[in-house]
Amino acid sequence: MMNKKHLIILILVIGCVLTLVCWPQTIVLRIGIFAGSNWDVPSGDCYVIIDQSIERFEKEHPNVKVEYESGILKEDYSQWLSEQYLKGNEPDIFMILSEDFNTLSYLGALKNLNQFIQEDQSFDTQQYYKSALQAGKYQDKQYALPYESNPTLMFVNKTLLQKEGISMPKNHWTLDDFYKICQKVTKDSNHDGVIDQYGCYNFNWLDSLYSHGARLFNETGTECYVNQSSVKDSISFIQKLNELNQGHNITSHEFDQGQVAFSPMPFSQYRTYKPYPWRVKKYSNFEWDCVKMPSLSLTQNSTQVSSLLMGMSARSHHTQIAWEFLKMLSYDEQTQKQLFQYSQGISSLKSVTQSKEALLLLNDESLGDSQVDMSLLNEVMENTVNHSQFKKYESTLNLLNTSIQQIIQNDEEVDISLITLQKEINQYLKE
Repeated sequence: MMNKKHLIILILVIGCVLTLVCWPQTIVLRIGIFAGSNWDVPSGDCYVIIDQSIERFEKEHPNVKVEYESGILKEDYSQWLSEQYLKGNEPDIFMILSEDFNTLSYLGALKNLNQFIQEDQSFDTQQYYKSALQAGKYQDKQYALPYESNPTLMFVNKTLLQKEGISMPKNHWTLDDFYKICQKVTKDSNHDGVIDQYGCYNFNWLDSLYSHGARLFNETGTECYVNQSSVKDSISFIQKLNELNQGHNITSHEFDQGQVAFSPMPFSQYRTYKPYPWRVKKYSNFEWDCVKMPSLSLTQNSTQVSSLLMGMSARSHHTQIAWEFLKMLSYDEQTQKQLFQYSQGISSLKSVTQSKEALLLLNDESLGDSQVDMSLLNEVMENTVNHSQFKKYESTLNLLNTSIQQIIQNDEEVDISLITLQKEINQYLKE
């Protein structure tokens, strides 16, 4: 017969066992991030958004501990992530550089998010700008969500245009308008026999391609369309622009000194260098602003957008809780609004980029007198060029860039050159 002492001990043992079984175990969720800005501009608060999101998430999920390794620089991040995968120690969710996305998707390193999206009644893909969401899609599968976006605008040297009696371009302008202004401002301003004032710096064939609404590849990346009229027109336009400079290669120094009227500029640079004090350090000797990129026609899509993506490891053991934290970073309005406060890009969520809070934050940065406002940013994001996503995209684009730059520099016959180039690229895509 069990005495009272033994009974008490037995009850305590059973209680301890039940506690161990029933008490929720702590889940450690690892995330992969890098220090600094994805857009290569000064950033002093790179961990604030992540840290505050972690604090809120852990409060909502007391049994979850979110950890990350700090101090990884962007230039070292791809190698760090590869090493983590090789060790079988990759984070549950992590930032994905645009140049790594296709490779990671092709290798099966990323979790297909389609099922999470379909089963989550609180998640609606329509809340994202289409082009930003498309950046995380590979072969019709959503492998990543956009964390932050960065559209391209056109830098305008207002002081130079004013000196030449030219009005500031409106946000709806064409390539013909753009060329005519470049033609008018390109001159020998000090009359020493040498051109020293120029139309545009760093407007390359890809910028021209987007402005012409051209598409380089089919959806699956098995065929290249470089030998088509819109691509020919894009290259011819660059050659036409270059002829204005009479063989001179415009430098970044000339641009910084205010000798150039235009240059494509990511919105992140605009946000960084428009306000004080970076304005004084970068462009202090002339007034400037940004407008929408010019296009072939007023109805043509003309802007490219870059997106910093976040995805989930295909080998994560905590997929559901990882999905919840992925949403906290990329879909939660509170988190996304902080991008306008602590980062330099914009939110990929329509409701956030169109919000009054975002407008107030931009106005606080002394951008209130600018032509860049929420309606422009919304329009730009709604009308951007989607990139094809396939394994060889980056390498193929590099091959195209090298060949087309050579065509432009050597002033080669465009029609013949593109016929040959398309055959070479299509052969490469089939290998």
